[in-house]
Amino acid sequence: MTVTGQKQDGDGARLLGGLTDERASVRLRAALAIGSAPGPGFVGALVERCAVEPDFSVRDMLTWALTRHPVSLTLPALLRELDSQRPQARSQALHTLSKIRDARAYPAITRALLTDADDEVARSAWRAAAVLVPEGEEAALVAVLVTQFGRGPLETRRSLSRALAGLGEVIVPALRATAEAADPEVRAHALATERLLRDPDSGFQGAVEEAKRVVALGGSGREG
Repeated sequence: MTVTGQKQDGDGARLLGGLTDERASVRLRAALAIGSAPGPGFVGALVERCAVEPDFSVRDMLTWALTRHPVSLTLPALLRELDSQRPQARSQALHTLSKIRDARAYPAITRALLTDADDEVARSAWRAAAVLVPEGEEAALVAVLVTQFGRGPLETRRSLSRALAGLGEVIVPALRATAEAADPEVRAHALATERLLRDPDSGFQGAVEEAKRVVALGGSGREG
């Protein structure tokens, strides 16, 4: 059965309204429905909602809905969000770019984003950059990422270490240089990251605690 254009317009308006409903369950269903039947008129509203949505599950669904739309529409809208004054807008745009995985976004992940004062923005930037970095540019990315060692609480440090470990052996020279830093927190973070690289299944918290013991004893954490 063919749906009339008028009904399509009415459904679209209803779904757009659902994205701003006070009930998270309604917003979640609206995002799911939009992703299930994508259309160009939804992209702007999805991106705008990502910037302010308080519920994690809804934000995740908004990102999924965006990935269902053509990259030709989503990429420009998301790149504009990277200059937003709202940290959540930057963070969610970076997160969505990491899911879309279009390498054309990589140049927009600037040093300013990789070192953003907001931990959530920085974490999203680290993950996106590690996914999108072109072959041959990994070392330059690593040089920026290691400047963030010792930053923030455990979850922030874990995010950085995982992003770095995902890049593979290219990170080792920078890790070993950073492991000689004056700051014991930086040294421990570098050592824990190398342990994570060698044993991806190891727990990060345990790796950090072991690295801190090594640093406290004045060791390098490496044999030979």
